[in-house]
Amino acid sequence: MNLAEIVNTAVDKKNFLSVADYLKFSRVFLTFLTTGLQATIISQNENHYCFYQYKDDGYFNISRPINSKLMYGLDDIDKIETTFPKLLASVRDLAQDDAGNREILTRSIYTIQQCVGAALDALPAGRSNQARKINGDLFERLIQELLKLIGVSCSMGTVQVPVYLGGEVQFKMNYQHDLLLYNEDELKVIGSVKTSSKDRIDKIFMDKFLYNKLTETAIPHVAIFLNDVQRKNTKRENSYGINSTFLTGHFKAFTIKLNPLDGVYYCDIRPNMQKDNLLKQHIRTIDHFFCTDVWELIESEGLPLEKVEVIEDEQQ
Repeated sequence: MNLAEIVNTAVDKKNFLSVADYLKFSRVFLTFLTTGLQATIISQNENHYCFYQYKDDGYFNISRPINSKLMYGLDDIDKIETTFPKLLASVRDLAQDDAGNREILTRSIYTIQQCVGAALDALPAGRSNQARKINGDLFERLIQELLKLIGVSCSMGTVQVPVYLGGEVQFKMNYQHDLLLYNEDELKVIGSVKTSSKDRIDKIFMDKFLYNKLTETAIPHVAIFLNDVQRKNTKRENSYGINSTFLTGHFKAFTIKLNPLDGVYYCDIRPNMQKDNLLKQHIRTIDHFFCTDVWELIESEGLPLEKVEVIEDEQQ
């Protein structure tokens, strides 16, 4: 495929209805990267990040930051197409100390999604908002499809929360959620799935507080993020670096003073999340979610579906 065909594929969300669709697109995009770029630009402040610059067929656009320690190339396509699905089939059996296979799990998810995001970066500047929306929607769908593949019942949709006064329902409040996990006839987990926490982290904490306050339950709330970095221009012409978009102070304040989330997961985890004593208690890499935490969460006490109305969103 040429770049125009790749971008047209990425723009149409109907091309991503299964994990197999994402894997197919990853091969196409990684193949394009071998010969189709104008240049690969190295980040000036964190050198393991890079940016793809497209040729005139991509308007000479500069892509989002790509973590070269996580992004697979075409030479590693077998890990994405063959090893990754095998790992998913036995994901509950991946030991905590199986660093090699857990790394393949994390890197595969990261690579698959960044193939989509970087392809959308080749859209003209006037369609950048559309690119962000599509990329976010497709990351939500990827996580949902991965969960379904490993046997976890999930959906996205609107939860109608009944508000009681004097023992009677007075009205209902609607909450739209990216991820709803079920086990048998109970809602077990509510999740937020975003490509980054930028401008969103406060709402995620507040959603947990308000939802559990209104329903008088303790439904676990989790958040899954791809990364928390963005491109920045440096003082040198045609030179780029990266900025972190993670709001450390906000995360700590809400965790301590409001309520901690029941799991926060990243594909591309920032160094301070692994060094800071408070952050590393609450933030982990995404392999922990798929290998251990999701199974524990869906065994926790849930909310019977007869007490909550869920309107599932249809895939578009």
